[in-house]
Amino acid sequence: MAEIIQKDGTWTFDGDALRLTPGRDKNVSLLRKTLGELTVPLGALAGISFEQGKKSGRLRLRLRDGADPLLQATGGKLAEPNDPYQLAVESDRYGVAEYVVDEVRDALFLDRVPADPVDSYLLPGPSVPLSVSAGDGTASFDGEHVRLEWNWKTEDSKSAAGARSLALADLTTVEWHPAVGLENGYLRFTVRGGETKAPPKYDPNSVELWGFKKDPLMALVAAAVQARLPHPTASPEAAQAAEQPAAIAPEDDHDALLRRLRELGELHKSGILTDEEFATAKRAVLKRM
Repeated sequence: MAEIIQKDGTWTFDGDALRLTPGRDKNVSLLRKTLGELTVPLGALAGISFEQGKKSGRLRLRLRDGADPLLQATGGKLAEPNDPYQLAVESDRYGVAEYVVDEVRDALFLDRVPADPVDSYLLPGPSVPLSVSAGDGTASFDGEHVRLEWNWKTEDSKSAAGARSLALADLTTVEWHPAVGLENGYLRFTVRGGETKAPPKYDPNSVELWGFKKDPLMALVAAAVQARLPHPTASPEAAQAAEQPAAIAPEDDHDALLRRLRELGELHKSGILTDEEFATAKRAVLKRM
């Protein structure tokens, strides 16, 4: 096992996955603290690097394209302090950082993990339910519906219709963009058949962001929704199948549910599912049995 412990966080590699735990230091970003510990399976990695500086260095993970819903929803726009796949390293731990890099690279080579894109998410995305208030509104997501509520700073024409409830099945895309310079950011949901070019300030399916501290947390809502939408590389047929689960023949139903329980157990054991997510999914399967 390879492990590096820093004020910025702790990275632990056991040969099969990297566990990324944010530090408790005051300089650790609110987004990383809220996101919490991440378990990145080896198969999701495209590479790892370490950059030395005079006073501090930085470990960086590179994930395979399409492996993580957070990176997919934010389009690579997360600022360095908010990127969970980077770790600041103090100069007296450069040797440890290089050891971690060597261990991960050796594992990628021995397991022959390709660096090419994937066609399904290999990380589960943030846990739900999730609610964030920033900019001109509050975005909440329970796994099935997005609810948008407005505040006193919302444009009148946008808030006049009241709170919005968007069914996951009706959404085609979700996008988060930070405020840059004089340009405001946004969290935007695109509803099937309701595409618009209206600025986020006037779009009832968008939350406008102004560059304040809590803005990056809206990226977590985007990632949670993204994780439950059809993967961007999926064919239209596959996307439709994902939205409408295939029927199970009555005689095979019990065996299929038992297989599902075993799959959930493996996902939980590997750290892909949290205790809460595993318990919820398990109850749903047992209820069907």
